Amino acid sequence: MSTAPKRSRPARRTRPRTIRGASEQVAVQIQHYIQEEGLGPDDFLGREEDLAAEFGVSRPTLREALKLLASGNLIRASKGPGGGIFVARTADQGMSRSLSNAIAMMLETGTATLEELLDVRLLLETPLAARAAYQPEQATLTRLREAVADEAAAPEDPETMSTADTEIHRTIAGAGGNRMVQALTDWIFEVVQPTLIEAIEPAVVHSAILDQHEALLAAIEKGDPARAERAMKDHLLYLRDVLRMVQAEK
Repeated sequence: MSTAPKRSRPARRTRPRTIRGASEQVAVQIQHYIQEEGLGPDDFLGREEDLAAEFGVSRPTLREALKLLASGNLIRASKGPGGGIFVARTADQGMSRSLSNAIAMMLETGTATLEELLDVRLLLETPLAARAAYQPEQATLTRLREAVADEAAAPEDPETMSTADTEIHRTIAGAGGNRMVQALTDWIFEVVQPTLIEAIEPAVVHSAILDQHEALLAAIEKGDPARAERAMKDHLLYLRDVLRMVQAEK
């Protein structure tokens, strides 16, 4: 009588790196495992003793690796029944959060201005709009259409406009499926976007924003990268003009 072969668990020790110290190497391997398995916040990694056995290291070495990951808020430990090591956030989320915190501090201390950050947005988001228009995916178009429709349904509601605006820009940034680009641009929507909206809200013309977003959507629907890039540039330049006007009146 034959039995089906036992299915083995995926090996966690992947892509060995030549780096200093066993704990650093294990920390890198754990990050690769999290990424390759598609784990997200609150997903269970394992108990300390099991992880040490699977990675073939001593528990003190594993503890040092876990400390490195915990210092970047990538994992968390929970004690008691049902406890163990859990994912806190992924490496790209950690990078985005660190950048967001740094930018927020620069704004608070006056070492960076909103206009400087808008210039960065011009550099980043105009080519991203062009990329989104190159053979646009249906999922991208659906999300953009829904966000623009939400704006059109409540053009004088600042909260709706802000939420829709963020969705539009996030969708365009993520259209190419590049996780590094998404991580690098997330700080825009976590820090710059809310701060900018708060600064320009008294002077912004919501109907103008809606017109600009509709033009951007139309360009992406048509698959016209040059037109999409121009539409994004016009939109961001409008925001910069409004910001300058508000600041001049102070």
